[in-house]
Amino acid sequence: MSTNNKTLFSEFGPVSKEQWIEKVNVDLKGADFDKKLVWKNLSKIDIQPFYNTEDKLKCITNTGQNSQALINYRNIIVESAESANKLALKAVKEGITGLLFTIYKNVLVDKLLSGINLNEVAVSFILQNNDSSFARDFFDFAEQNLNDTKNLKGYFDLQLISNYVTKGRVEDSQFDALCNVVKLGKSYPNFKTITISGANYLDAGANQVQEVAYTLNSLVYVIEQCLDRDIHIETIFNNLHIQLAVGSEYFVEIGKFRAFNSALTALGKKYGVPVKHMLTAKTSVWSKSITDAHTNLLRATTETMSAILGNVDGVLIDAYDKEFNNPSDFSSRIAGNIATILKEESYFGKVSNPVDGSYYIEDVSTKIAEKALELFKAIEAQGGFYKAFEAEIIQQQIAEIRQEKIKLISQRRLPMVGVNKYPNLMETVSSEILSSGAVENSKLLTPRRASLEIEAVRKVTEQIVENTKKRPVIELTSFGNLTMRKARAAFSYDFLGVSGFKVLAEQSYADVEKAAESSANSDSDVVVICSSDDDYDASALRFVQVFRSLNTEKVLLLAGNPVNLLDVLTASGLDGCIHMKSDVIQTISGVQKKVQKNIKSLEV
Repeated sequence: MSTNNKTLFSEFGPVSKEQWIEKVNVDLKGADFDKKLVWKNLSKIDIQPFYNTEDKLKCITNTGQNSQALINYRNIIVESAESANKLALKAVKEGITGLLFTIYKNVLVDKLLSGINLNEVAVSFILQNNDSSFARDFFDFAEQNLNDTKNLKGYFDLQLISNYVTKGRVEDSQFDALCNVVKLGKSYPNFKTITISGANYLDAGANQVQEVAYTLNSLVYVIEQCLDRDIHIETIFNNLHIQLAVGSEYFVEIGKFRAFNSALTALGKKYGVPVKHMLTAKTSVWSKSITDAHTNLLRATTETMSAILGNVDGVLIDAYDKEFNNPSDFSSRIAGNIATILKEESYFGKVSNPVDGSYYIEDVSTKIAEKALELFKAIEAQGGFYKAFEAEIIQQQIAEIRQEKIKLISQRRLPMVGVNKYPNLMETVSSEILSSGAVENSKLLTPRRASLEIEAVRKVTEQIVENTKKRPVIELTSFGNLTMRKARAAFSYDFLGVSGFKVLAEQSYADVEKAAESSANSDSDVVVICSSDDDYDASALRFVQVFRSLNTEKVLLLAGNPVNLLDVLTASGLDGCIHMKSDVIQTISGVQKKVQKNIKSLEV
């Protein structure tokens, strides 16, 4: 835009990144720039608060097709050829462009795929029995029903890596079957017969760098096995299908897929061949929840957006209720609609590579690629994927990140809507579908939800309700400074709502003794004192003394952290405090134990 032959804002000179940082440091008034403004995510990547053209010099550009060519998969469990075929035809009618059949036993291919146009619909198969006879029948069927061999799209997944890392099973016969399938599919350039899945790494708690690196390590392991069976290296890379999970860190996940493509290209160069792989993204198990389960729809949507912007070839979106239910027609349809809406109504299919040139995403992509290649080389230096996994090196590295994530979730520093923040207090959940907690196996990886530990806490509450026919009640009792008591009551409502207890609306009092007397004599099981620090200095001890003189059984908590008063308040009968640094699992577990003890004493 110009005015009077003069470029708009041309009177202003360019501002360097160094000048921006100098100005920011002035505004920080001595506070540390890195600690205040630089985000250090769980992949150990420093993400700056802003980026500009100076960052472009460090970037790698990784482009691909737009999402108009995206394959939208639906997984169909094959119990019989006839029933699976009905579900497949229904899926195609609903706009699904890719069918993924999970097959546990041999079925007739012509019945399974009856009425499905292989020239238009991608078909893929997870073979649980490593029997290449199904593949032979499928390719025979395809030959008779294709207009052109290039029209056949999809992949075979013999789950070599998935079964090994989750079940500890890998045998020579499995690689023999894989190589047979590769030979059978040699005439179909767009159908991939070697699948490497890295989804189990992320779903076991790994970060993005680990998922990329270990997927590459496991690929090298499979390449070596195939080369030993006289499969040419170019044939391997031409038949390669990669599946990665996609998590909830929106921009970082975009960078992860771009970083993987870059790293895989670099690996191909080491082998002296071009890479013609297919990349599929699967919505993660790790990020999903049972409580407030409809939130999974939002998670799946943002995850799918990350995957599309990261230039994947296909997406597999799980139904929002998959973690606790057999997906219904409704939940399956809604899951399939996510990619369709993004592509057709949100213009994801209208623009090629919209994130190309984004300094932020390019920088994140580069950093993930660099760190992933470092980790990949470290594993190879220790003997490669198989030896590292047998020595439990990979499992230990993932466990460290997983425990760090769980700690952040328990401290509510890593928010999960409906799990550790913003609970749906109108929701009732059966204890049967809630987890009793994670069962870790140091030798294997267990795909799991991040919410398992908090689910175990909620499960205790639901068991109390089922046994007593009464939901424990939390009472928020406030007095003093209006602003602070409202703020701390709101915090307590959110913090303790995770428990599944019934949380009453805040009850305010003008007099501290009246507040103590009323809450001590009410029907609630837990009372939370809500006020300001100044009011606590003046009246908290009196509240606790009056309360305990009338009631010695109830759980009594205080919202805040008055460290100068804690010893005397605890000695007088305060059970604990809740504040920003409180651990939600430890705190609520302690409350539940006392509530259960009180219930048992009443029964006696």
